Amino acid sequence: MDDIKIVLSEAEIPTHWYNIAADLPTPMPPPLGPDGHPIGADALSAIFPQALIEQEMSSQRWIAIPEPVRDIYRLWRPAPLFRAHHLEQALATPARIYYKYEGGSPAGSHKPNTAVAQAYYNQQEGIRRLTTETGAGQWGSSIALAGAMFNLTVRVYMVRVSYQQKPFRRSMMETWGAQVFSSPSVETATGRAALERDPETPGSLGLAISEAVEDAASRADSHYALGSVLNHVVLHQTVIGLEARAQFNKIGVMPDVVIACCGGGSNFGGTAFPFLMDKAAGREVRLVAVEPDSCPTLTKGRYAYDHGDSACLTPLLPMYSLGHDFIPPGIHAGGLRYHGDSPLVSHLYHLGLIEAVAVPQLATFQAGVTFARAEGILPAPESNHAIRVAIDEALRCKESGEAKTIFFTLSGHGHFDMASYDRYFAGQLEDYVYPESDIAAALAGLRAVS
Repeated sequence: MDDIKIVLSEAEIPTHWYNIAADLPTPMPPPLGPDGHPIGADALSAIFPQALIEQEMSSQRWIAIPEPVRDIYRLWRPAPLFRAHHLEQALATPARIYYKYEGGSPAGSHKPNTAVAQAYYNQQEGIRRLTTETGAGQWGSSIALAGAMFNLTVRVYMVRVSYQQKPFRRSMMETWGAQVFSSPSVETATGRAALERDPETPGSLGLAISEAVEDAASRADSHYALGSVLNHVVLHQTVIGLEARAQFNKIGVMPDVVIACCGGGSNFGGTAFPFLMDKAAGREVRLVAVEPDSCPTLTKGRYAYDHGDSACLTPLLPMYSLGHDFIPPGIHAGGLRYHGDSPLVSHLYHLGLIEAVAVPQLATFQAGVTFARAEGILPAPESNHAIRVAIDEALRCKESGEAKTIFFTLSGHGHFDMASYDRYFAGQLEDYVYPESDIAAALAGLRAVS
């Protein structure tokens, strides 16, 4: 039997992030202001530090990771690459399955890869306070952790349905010193207006973003931190794919298919973008983004200019979107709730360089249980989406007899997501396909990306 773990030394933690903007076959469409014209750096300066704005707009291929950030990465990086021998045996597949495990970070997910970087750059600019949103709680936990490391006050607006379903995620954030509010909240004008419209609303990431941006813009000592979507966030996550490529090189293997779950796109982009270098060099590799049927941004959304938040406080971003007023159904328990997708991921999907697939909720939890019983690690519900597609690929190999190499990122553990698993085992979860008529109505009037 081959080794189960492929590990790197701390000295092999990447020294630079990979910026795919340098290698795009066609340039990215620019973000637009309310007047429909491309925005400049000054439009972002109220809520982001200059270093992150430069990264957001950079076309430089490699961007150095500051040593203080790299030093904190050493607490959990390099993350191990596992060969899923036991899962292969359980599926009786000739495929070779590998997964990158990001659950070893203090917050239990991949999110600290960017949270630490964002906290560092804000501290360097003299910012004392960060505001942010969180859905399932992985991002809120991560920025709370990073804030504690850099002595920053953190305020988190947590989507109401998750605030109610995941109290221990809230406890994690508070343990690291963050203030956590159920969104929509009475703390902001945006939140109060939403509650007036619908006192029982489950909330949405778009709405929570609006609250966090409004809060940050109202104070000179505050900036906003985002856990996915924007270019600089995806950039920071490329440590995942860069380490994985080094680990595959170490054993003389490269994957035939690369899989990651996709909500806002940072996990998928961080995993897949470094492998696009191989694809550009002529090696056949499929890159598959996986999303829920109930939030099918890439597979059913439209490529349009849309706001990143519900109150339209952010610039218009070129992205696949379900409409900025999108609110996921209350029965949805698997995370990945955002209405849009990373402009970089959207651009590459529009060009046909990556694939996307949507999977139903019950099948994702079934896959997570199968994985846990074979490999021992309890996955986060978000990660279950990637596991579902990896298992499906392996079963197709079983039918065809092909011995493909399948790689996915297990983006975090599910230790604080047991309420969702409880509902699954109790038969209280159900599948839900988001109606295309609702998407069409939400996107009516938006400007298509040419």
